[in-house]
Amino acid sequence: MTEWRPVVAAVAGTLLLAGCTSGADGGSAGEGKKGSARSTSGSDGAGSSASAGRADPTAPADGADPSAAAVAEDEPYTMAEELAPRTRSEAVAFVRGLTPRADNFGSGFRKAQPYESDPGEWAVLDEDCVWQRQPLPDTALASLTRRFELPGSEGKGPVQVSMTVTVHKDTTAARRDMAVSLEEALRCPNQRLNATEQVHGLYSRADPFSEARNGVTDDDLIESGELLVDGIKGALPFDWFKYRLGPVTVAATDRIGAGHTDEEASRIASQVAQGVAYTAAEIDSIGGNTARDGAEGKDGSDDAEARDE
Repeated sequence: MTEWRPVVAAVAGTLLLAGCTSGADGGSAGEGKKGSARSTSGSDGAGSSASAGRADPTAPADGADPSAAAVAEDEPYTMAEELAPRTRSEAVAFVRGLTPRADNFGSGFRKAQPYESDPGEWAVLDEDCVWQRQPLPDTALASLTRRFELPGSEGKGPVQVSMTVTVHKDTTAARRDMAVSLEEALRCPNQRLNATEQVHGLYSRADPFSEARNGVTDDDLIESGELLVDGIKGALPFDWFKYRLGPVTVAATDRIGAGHTDEEASRIASQVAQGVAYTAAEIDSIGGNTARDGAEGKDGSDDAEARDE
């Protein structure tokens, strides 16, 4: 079975860097969250590399400031339930209004075809451990998957990234979705993704914000396994990142093609995590701590003054 790569504080550093730099729309997605800090120590450090010689995929990409890994915000990226979409039409408009850029995942990435999924469907792992597209349940309002790719070159296979943003009916439903995702890796460590791809030895780990190992969102889930593709010899790296921001979840998978070194695979996975970070920061700027801070101030004084008038 694939050994677990531990969740480390570098995940928080990746998200913090994304939140404090230009967002997907060219603005500062995390503006208003700068300056406050909390420790992200507390990881138990258990586990080791998922494959021989492969570094932790959540480590900052080349060029990232390693000191940022030890610094994160005093509040998680989130979406306040009262600011979240309430109807299916609002939720569809919300997920389609998010603006992830292909180069958020690294230089050379572009939109894949088909680019977007039907926001009225999502992927479900059936009893036979096979992923199927099904209509959304009553507990979810919209779920949009966008696909990106890094074309193969010089003997290195392509890299495929899928990122899904789901708006749930409420925070309780989003929490249940996170719990189901964690259970699925235990129920189905071997999963069939489609007609030609399957994942073996899938291992997952979840950390709530309060546990201190997660320094970025209300909850996080990271999974790792070996991707087996028909017609390609050997196992390829596979990573899955999923974050909960109030009633909204953001998930992304990477499928790293053959020919990439362990170091390159780790760098790519880190860039994918950073790409998810941009979207998490954008969501927070719309309806999370940043949005509320901008509207009424950290201490709520503006709101208090308005009530007194």
